Amino acid sequence: MNSIVMATYNGGGFIHAQIESILRQITIHDELIIVDDGSSDNTISIIKSFNDPRINLVINKKNIGVVGNFYRGLLLAKGDYIFLSDQDDIWAENKVSSVLRLLESYDMVCHDCTVTNSKLEMIHPSYFELRKSGKGVIKNFIRNGYIGCCMAFKKDVFLASQDEFLNVPMHDVWLGLIAELNGFKVHFSDEKLIKYRRHEQAVSETGRKNQIIPSFKAIRERWRLLNSLRQNGSLI
Repeated sequence: MNSIVMATYNGGGFIHAQIESILRQITIHDELIIVDDGSSDNTISIIKSFNDPRINLVINKKNIGVVGNFYRGLLLAKGDYIFLSDQDDIWAENKVSSVLRLLESYDMVCHDCTVTNSKLEMIHPSYFELRKSGKGVIKNFIRNGYIGCCMAFKKDVFLASQDEFLNVPMHDVWLGLIAELNGFKVHFSDEKLIKYRRHEQAVSETGRKNQIIPSFKAIRERWRLLNSLRQNGSLI
């Protein structure tokens, strides 16, 4: 069984196409867990319109943020293999089969993607090239190359990451660092298996080179991440 965990919030403009791209490549034994963080648009009605038994929709009573949203979905996941999903991307038709093949040899897979604007027009052919993505604890602590919507992993990776999960600035780098620090086999695949939909302004932020002096926000987030790694016991 495979579990896809999607976090949603006011994604009505894009979510129908994303759900379609997922459902057409998973089996009747798989599940799509969607945790909504209090959407005020038509996101919920779009999800319900699928009327598909593979969809498990959970609606938060109050907004808990992206990390809390994914954490709640991960706790509900029943599958041995877990895929993370954003609400506004498009999965390639061979994403699930390609990643499952890799998970036969690895515990965590992070694959590449093409970066597009809101109309799915390509902005950059490779997210990995933009971020210089790859394995490495120090490398990803300084400049994160893990991208949640391109990540899948065995359930044991999540179980190892549960301590301090809700205290970290972002779930993807936390899962990646915990996997590496705990000896799980991590693989960065050059296969581009989703269209990563970003507004142009957000993409410019993603592609921006590191400043010589990190921003206060970046320093604060790295400090939170370091403290969480210490509390988790991954760092002595």
